[in-house]
Amino acid sequence: MNNSQSQCWSKIGVWGDRSCSELNNHTHCRNCPVYSTSGRNLLEREVSSAYISEWTQLIAKEKANTNGHSLQTLATISVAIFRLGGEWLALPANLFKEVNQVSSIHKLPHRSNSVFLGLVNIRGELQMCISLTALLGIDSTATASQSSSHVVYKRMVVVEKDGNSWVFPADEIYGVHRLPPEELINVPINVSQSPNSYTKGMIRWQDKHVSYLDDELLFYTLSRQIL
Repeated sequence: MNNSQSQCWSKIGVWGDRSCSELNNHTHCRNCPVYSTSGRNLLEREVSSAYISEWTQLIAKEKANTNGHSLQTLATISVAIFRLGGEWLALPANLFKEVNQVSSIHKLPHRSNSVFLGLVNIRGELQMCISLTALLGIDSTATASQSSSHVVYKRMVVVEKDGNSWVFPADEIYGVHRLPPEELINVPINVSQSPNSYTKGMIRWQDKHVSYLDDELLFYTLSRQIL
């Protein structure tokens, strides 16, 4: 098939002046054997050695870059840091789905308690709202020291694990913090032996000590107590 014939669809076909007599039989160039054969020939043509060499180098370079990023990602822990009362806490960042303004909590008769606060409307969907402050035994009246220029906003945080969503009020949200695993400090003995402790490590962040919570234990307890 010559080059002129192979591009007839752009001259006398549906992408041209539509003067091709075969359009009466096939309606569209896609249904014509000439168009189909040309497409097969395009896919089956031999690839030049220069083309193969160029893509081999590009793929090898991309693979090297990807491996480098993967190693860096594996060597970094991403946590979301927030404050409850006077305590700074952290959970794996991938659990955090939304951070919203504080909204009304609707209590459920005979169900709401100090940990399960009730239901809250998040984007038109009712979600279970819990108090991490009560669950962790944190003094809600304590406050963290703040500079006079620092404005603090309370927030509703939406987290999700194993298909279950939970909402909890937070006194302050910092955001995502990344650190290498070696910067995660072991929990002091007096903390780790506490029966109500959900802390699996400590993080030094700015001038603060942040409790890195055991999300497996935390959400297992919530599921057992509430669901």
